[in-house]
Amino acid sequence: MNASEIRQKFLEFQEKRGHKVIAPAPLVLENDPTTLFTGSGMQPLLPYLLGKPHKDGKRLSDSQPSLRLQDIEDVGDPRHTTVFEMLGNWSLGDYFKKEQIPAFFEFLTEVVGLDPNKIYVTCFIGNEKYGIPKDVEAAEIWQEVFKKAGVDAKIAEIGSAKDGDERGVMPGEHIFFYDDKENWWSRGGGIETTPIGDPCGPDSEVFYDFGEDKQDVAKYGKSHPASDGARFMEIGNQVFMQYKRNEDGTFSELENKNVDFGGGLERITAASIDSFDVFKISLLKPIIDKLEEISGKSYDNNTDEMRIIADHLRGSYLLSAQGLKPSNKQQGYALRRLIRRAILKALDLGIAQDFISEIIPIIAENYKDLPDSILTTREDAIATLEKEERAFRQTLNKGLKEMHKMIEKVGSNEGGLTGYDLFKLQDTYGFPFEVSVEEAYHQGIKLSENYKEEFDAALKEQRERSQTASKGMFKGGLEDHGETSTKYHTATHLLLAAIQKYINPDARQHGSNITPERMRLDFNVDHKLTDEEKKILEDQVNEWIAADLPVSFREVEKDYAKDTLKVKAMFWDKYPDIVKIYEIGDTENPVSREVCGGPHVEHTGQIGKFKIKKEEASSAGIRRIKAVIE
Repeated sequence: MNASEIRQKFLEFQEKRGHKVIAPAPLVLENDPTTLFTGSGMQPLLPYLLGKPHKDGKRLSDSQPSLRLQDIEDVGDPRHTTVFEMLGNWSLGDYFKKEQIPAFFEFLTEVVGLDPNKIYVTCFIGNEKYGIPKDVEAAEIWQEVFKKAGVDAKIAEIGSAKDGDERGVMPGEHIFFYDDKENWWSRGGGIETTPIGDPCGPDSEVFYDFGEDKQDVAKYGKSHPASDGARFMEIGNQVFMQYKRNEDGTFSELENKNVDFGGGLERITAASIDSFDVFKISLLKPIIDKLEEISGKSYDNNTDEMRIIADHLRGSYLLSAQGLKPSNKQQGYALRRLIRRAILKALDLGIAQDFISEIIPIIAENYKDLPDSILTTREDAIATLEKEERAFRQTLNKGLKEMHKMIEKVGSNEGGLTGYDLFKLQDTYGFPFEVSVEEAYHQGIKLSENYKEEFDAALKEQRERSQTASKGMFKGGLEDHGETSTKYHTATHLLLAAIQKYINPDARQHGSNITPERMRLDFNVDHKLTDEEKKILEDQVNEWIAADLPVSFREVEKDYAKDTLKVKAMFWDKYPDIVKIYEIGDTENPVSREVCGGPHVEHTGQIGKFKIKKEEASSAGIRRIKAVIE
């Protein structure tokens, strides 16, 4: 079966078991400041797993598209993707292990058709310190279902993954006990970090064995289900929420126990065709085939580039088909990053022309079965992505021109371009470091011997300058440059960012006044703020303060700040050609980015608690907020 068929068969299978199939949540969640994207199937259902009744009952199922950018650097290997689809079923205080384990095994072996001899499972080994017993119940249920399938499944007590790397798998073993680093679920991670009052419990993971020839003992140690090698791939996880953590740190049994199951659609599909490379499944291989056609190069010789392009454009389509636009803030920046990384890898393949319009229809066809309730702007997706591709290629062309100017100045016999030159190209003109290196190689341009170390040194130097910016350069709005006024100044940036996020995306600062006692910000908005809106702004500023975000600055071309970084400012014509911008948070995805001279705190955690004291009219269409730091 292909991926679409497996998705459909799973939902039908769960319906027959009495589950209500619910619509998946959007990738971009509204009113959820804790995360950029839906990152798992259970994430939208967390309130119900914590006890809130669900309108559709106690048995639920869905197939949830998910996106995890923390895996972005791993994309390129055979199984990591930023985008994946999670098949899920949940029992909210209804059935438990005896019903869940046999059902999932039945789906894998009888519906998908996996060989039971290639299925391996893990269970929780227990924790004496907290009085949590070994999950013998789950292991015995697994032994029984294996036995019915003709497999005499032996049990191995591994403990830690490190122990497994040394021990490996013995003949006949299919059930493995691991510690809480591998087989315990809580919102805090392991047992020690389980939050007070939260439900938690052991989990039982399921793996597919691609064969002993896939293991790399020299690199990863001996293969076992929790190892990092390519032999075993996790295809599903069953979380059994049967405990809660008490206020004294101990654990007790829940009266109503939950099941949270998640199975990776891509990985189950890969197992169904016995391929440890998920990029050969129906959701991804057609993209690879098209890339081979466009580039004239083979997948076997260009696997990293083609995998990254296929993955990133798949994510770009799903985000843009939900109405997200590329930008330099929050989710929009993540979308922009995916698109640009795909274009850069296309350049590595020699694809210099626009190509996204040839790839996206293939991806759209693969996801035609997803409901319109989440893919609300399918028809606009290609235009959105094409526009971003054209804009980025213009940035690349401008960077190339600047690079060639540098080359003319340096000359062919002067040691070549340095890492400091490459840093300037990236920092001032937006020309990525890796593209500079690649272009130098293609053009036969010499780079200094230590260009990478020089680039890193320039980056470090800029960050250190950001931390120690001169306070005397900035006059506007500050009564003095003392420590307290500096805290208020950074808080003003955070407040404006919160206003732009929640109240008016086009809000601009129309004046400010900062003293050691309070701050005042004037901004454009068409209504008086409600108490609820003021509370939202106050909470967001305090959340950013609590996150202890770094504050940094850099100097860039005015046009680059305005057109590429999309810095919002008034009176651009009054600024010099090179402007200083301050960024709060990750410089790739800051919560605030403004033209400013300083001074600022080094980290937002230095500010203190932010409190709005008054909101009033300043003039027509302009409101004023006065706030203090407590």
